[in-house]
Amino acid sequence: MSPETPTSPETPRREARIGTIGDLREHLQWAIELEHATLPPYLCALYSLDQERNPAAAAIVSSVFAEEMLHLALAANLLNAIGGKPRLDTPRMLPPHPRRLPHGSLELSLVPFGEQALEMFLRLERPAPAGAAPEGDDYETIGQFYAAIEQGLRDLCERLGEQAVFTGDPARQVHAGHFRHTAGRLVAVHDLKTALAALEEIVEQGEGLDGGQVWDGDQDVMHPERDEVAHYYRFQELKLGRRYRRGDTPDSGPTGEPIRVDPAGVRPMPPNPRPAEPGSAAREAQDAFDHTYCAVLHLLERAFNGNPRLLAVATGTMYALKAQALALLEQGSGPTFRYVTPERRRWSVGDERRVVVLRDGPYVVYGGVPLRRKRKIVSAGNDALTWKTGEPLETEDTYALCRCGHSRAKPFCDGTHAVIGFDGTEAEIMRPYRELQHVHDGAGISAQRVGELCVHAAFCIGRTRPIAAMLADTADSDVRSNIMGRIDHCPSGSYSYALERGGDTIEPDLPQAVSVLEEEGGLASALWVTGRVPVIRSDGLPLETRNRTTLCRCGHSGNKPLCDGTHREIGFHEEDPNPPREEE
Repeated sequence: MSPETPTSPETPRREARIGTIGDLREHLQWAIELEHATLPPYLCALYSLDQERNPAAAAIVSSVFAEEMLHLALAANLLNAIGGKPRLDTPRMLPPHPRRLPHGSLELSLVPFGEQALEMFLRLERPAPAGAAPEGDDYETIGQFYAAIEQGLRDLCERLGEQAVFTGDPARQVHAGHFRHTAGRLVAVHDLKTALAALEEIVEQGEGLDGGQVWDGDQDVMHPERDEVAHYYRFQELKLGRRYRRGDTPDSGPTGEPIRVDPAGVRPMPPNPRPAEPGSAAREAQDAFDHTYCAVLHLLERAFNGNPRLLAVATGTMYALKAQALALLEQGSGPTFRYVTPERRRWSVGDERRVVVLRDGPYVVYGGVPLRRKRKIVSAGNDALTWKTGEPLETEDTYALCRCGHSRAKPFCDGTHAVIGFDGTEAEIMRPYRELQHVHDGAGISAQRVGELCVHAAFCIGRTRPIAAMLADTADSDVRSNIMGRIDHCPSGSYSYALERGGDTIEPDLPQAVSVLEEEGGLASALWVTGRVPVIRSDGLPLETRNRTTLCRCGHSGNKPLCDGTHREIGFHEEDPNPPREEE
């Protein structure tokens, strides 16, 4: 059923209860909760499938999951368009399973792929009966719920005018540039026409084109030569063991090539997994999964509330959950999808300026920290002289910077880390600078160095002598001044200095900023975090807060998240000559 399908005269019309803008915002928040509620069950079925033994089933569940993510984004666009504020990082999103579909009657469970999962998915995606009334609450089908939203939209626009209904900030809309995992349309909503198009996309991908067709109007993203089958009928293909082909209808059923499901290629998982024993390896793995999943909810909420570029980061983090889930299944357990409060996550509370390292993902920068480029100025002999600051880069208040080295939108993250399976494992946290420093005294200066922080930017080397060799001549104030200037240009702060041993370290006056460094020959260097902006690891532990910190962005440092100069060894550039291919 299309959301535009009228109620037949014979069918009693059920009250949609959407009579005000407030009602409409409430129902669209319910739509966000509804679309999210489908994700954990689809993920559990997907995690349980051995992709090599069940490629067709894995592809179908994966494609439906991607489109449910699209529907979630469309629901958020609709709510933002009418001046609402999407909420995802809330305990309401993750009640214990089994649970009811929000404001519906269908029970959702976390089960491995199989007959029980298929029957649940078929009930979930079931098309509305012909002539079924819109149902704004306690709906029988998702299509009837969205029909009630459409009816409310039309009524409000007719009574109040479109301008009074669509009052949201257009900058909050996510669009095709932020989502790439489906052939569906990510519609930016700004009036009744685009709102109806977004609703139509949601319903047709689930139920099929208006008029009872099995197709949803898109091309199959996995098989571009084929028309795409709507969700309900994709699950019918798996249940009946045969694909739909052109000419097939809901009445005829699928008559195309067979689809084989190998039951032995399904990993066992206890239904609706419960938390394992505290302190056990399984419990630690469950906790790690829950922290990552709640990070996804946090990023989605940020993306839909003024930081739309974070949508790619959120979806990338969602896909990266697979490795954590498989580790749980191997232990005979499974993900519980429990809500982790922001206070326990530590890094996702508040808007103060900070840089957060996501597990196997990007750096997320909070608080509107300015981002700019800096290029190293060198002599004719490539001796390091100074840094030249470029124009600021346009960012949102919260933005994500690539850590894997393969984003096609560098320096920003585009979710590629999840596609390539980036291993961003961080080194053990370092001891404080004062415990690691080696001190070398001169006349009127005491130079301190921590080699573990060096990124080989070469300001300490000079054309003729390194700093260590110059200290003997620091009775000459010109030599002493030269050393101080070189140390001030050291991006990592590996070198620092005081006027006397044990004295206060003298630091250059650097603004709170993140600088994207470029060295000689266009070499892409580190991310330079200045002005004592805190950096928090993915385990929630802070790095020592310093005036200068350099973070790896080539993905190959042996001291992650810190840069260790490996970008020089591998010749890292922003333009990747061999971009990674997306996994099949």
